[in-house]
Amino acid sequence: MAEYDIAVIGGDKRTAYMAPFFREMGYRVICYKTSRIKGAAVEADGVAETLKQAVDGAGIIVGGIPMEKKGIVHFRELSRHLRRHHKVFGGVIPEAFRQECDERGICCFDYMKDESLAIFNAIATAEGAILEALLHKDTNIHRSRSLVAGYGRCGMALAQKLKGLSAFVTVCSSNPEELARAEAMGMETLLLGLLEGEAGNYEYIYNTIPALAFTEPVLERMQKDALVIDIASGKGGVDFEAAQRLGIEALHCLGLPGKYAGSTSAKRLAEYVRSKL
Repeated sequence: MAEYDIAVIGGDKRTAYMAPFFREMGYRVICYKTSRIKGAAVEADGVAETLKQAVDGAGIIVGGIPMEKKGIVHFRELSRHLRRHHKVFGGVIPEAFRQECDERGICCFDYMKDESLAIFNAIATAEGAILEALLHKDTNIHRSRSLVAGYGRCGMALAQKLKGLSAFVTVCSSNPEELARAEAMGMETLLLGLLEGEAGNYEYIYNTIPALAFTEPVLERMQKDALVIDIASGKGGVDFEAAQRLGIEALHCLGLPGKYAGSTSAKRLAEYVRSKL
């Protein structure tokens, strides 16, 4: 019988804050390479020295968003330690890993496949992006000309919050349906193919498109004091090397919910995990 109920592995402040929430729910928790909270040790019943020790010690494995993190959690290594009785929770889990778990009778849950969690994550990401903008530029968002590239969950939440701060918001996309939805919400719209010619009109630029949209020709047309906040997953959608050469401040801001809303996000994630047990 496992000594612990839940193994919290890797992640950021969200996973760190999940540990005490799980303990409040009555679960015994072991942590492996989980971030500290404001310099304090993570609240847990045990600390694992290896991933194997953590996985062997509990039937429920809870990771971060994304779950795989260089030097901490690799899906190939995790797979070697999993057994049929395990339940795995994490974010941005590859389909191949999910299929493998299914074939082995292991329950695998991706936070980002749950629409309510994905929307909540988008809200926290949008708030974090605005805070990054305020921290890195000495002008008001109020009445600023702001561009939001992409109008999925994050783009939609971000555009609405910027509009609520009285920014002049333009939504840029290659998808006519996204542009129609943005226009219906009172936003100005711009077809992505026309971005290069219009790039110089904006002070704040937020990218949510996970593909190269802000190429060197686009960056060349921007205002020299423009600020680019890229919150797209993976490598983002900005040519960061070109931005540096051109003197454009471009930031790739990943994991914003963990950075600025760790406790709130952790509570929602912990409640989601409990609902599946």
